[in-house]
Amino acid sequence: MGGLDATVKILNQVDRGTERAILEILEDENPELADEIRRKLFTFEDVINLEDRAIQRVLREVETKRLALALKTANDELKEKMFANMSQRAGEMLREDMEFLGPVRLKDVELAQQEIVNTVRRLEEDGEIIIARGGEEEIVV
Repeated sequence: MGGLDATVKILNQVDRGTERAILEILEDENPELADEIRRKLFTFEDVINLEDRAIQRVLREVETKRLALALKTANDELKEKMFANMSQRAGEMLREDMEFLGPVRLKDVELAQQEIVNTVRRLEEDGEIIIARGGEEEIVV
């Protein structure tokens, strides 16, 4: 009932661990459906696909300490995209925060990432940013 869009909506509301577990099970049962759902989901890793202006808008909403925690497990490409959208001073502060974090629980990192994803979704709902999703052609005039 509700189909693919309802499933995506539900998965967008759960924590990352639950989302990952559900998709792994679904991957075993129906790989094509799992791929289709993944294409429609917005995850922390998808932040890299946002336009620079959108990332800058998101960064204004997120505390540096939370961002440092969220980036703890992020790939270098995503980290560099974030740094490229900050002032040099803000980037240096973020790098320092990341250095001084030390070991952290994965659960805490995933929570910080989910908070950023929720911020992105809220900004999109408010019409402040646009999330370009796979397969959609966005026309901006």
